[in-house]
Amino acid sequence: MNTHTDTHGHTGHENATGSDIAMAQLLELDAEVLASHIAGLTGRLAELTTSAPARILDLGSGPGTGSLALARQFSSAHVTAADISPQMLHRLHKQAAAQGVAERINTLESNLNEPWTEISERGPYDLIWAAAFLHHMADPARTFAQAFDQLRPSGLIAVTEMDFFPLFLPEDAGIGRPGLEARLHAVTNTQPPHEWAGSLADAGFTVEERRPVEIRLDHSQAGPSLNAYAQLCLAKLRSHASDVLDADDLAALDALLDETRPQSVARREDLRVHTTRTTWIGRRP
Repeated sequence: MNTHTDTHGHTGHENATGSDIAMAQLLELDAEVLASHIAGLTGRLAELTTSAPARILDLGSGPGTGSLALARQFSSAHVTAADISPQMLHRLHKQAAAQGVAERINTLESNLNEPWTEISERGPYDLIWAAAFLHHMADPARTFAQAFDQLRPSGLIAVTEMDFFPLFLPEDAGIGRPGLEARLHAVTNTQPPHEWAGSLADAGFTVEERRPVEIRLDHSQAGPSLNAYAQLCLAKLRSHASDVLDADDLAALDALLDETRPQSVARREDLRVHTTRTTWIGRRP
């Protein structure tokens, strides 16, 4: 198992398992905490579109946080959310209904490594969104080529990757040695960051922008979902650290994840969010 791939964002939509619910919760919390960043990104896409998109495709949608954000930004657009996981798509159905956009979001259970027959039937599209997804594909070059074919001329594709899970803890968390979270990241983030500009160009897209963003939010800025978000993220990393992190650090991490303890991540008010993400925006000529 490649630790970096499995903890990089949308975990395994092309190999969906019973862990989908936990991952869906993590992605939903990510969207809540980083709502301002997502709104800024969809706003930038609105600035770059030549006309308001009528049809949008969300590739590897997961629970549809991107689909919902796009439906909010583009009030007349219809969104097709494609994902292999029925559990993820069921959560999207419920959220779309709760937010009053169910009539504008359609879901499609699809293995995106296979031919895109049904996706093609619902296209062509004016905008394609792929967040923390392309690195899961068996052949990303083929995926970019398929995406190119699905876009109308002048249509946009936005590909986003998170470099790795966010940082949450202070340097000295009060349990174990200082620098615990940095060491946890050092042993679990084992692959270089993704770079999609060349792949977009190879597929025929004109790369409009490469947008690296560093996000820093304190506890008040991140909002009430921060503790639950940090708890799930650190627990996910902990599941990959058993054989690579020192025993004393594992014990300290377990203590921080113990919700009954006063210094638990679930209770702390000194958490913050520090994360970096990159979006590549391409246009079909």
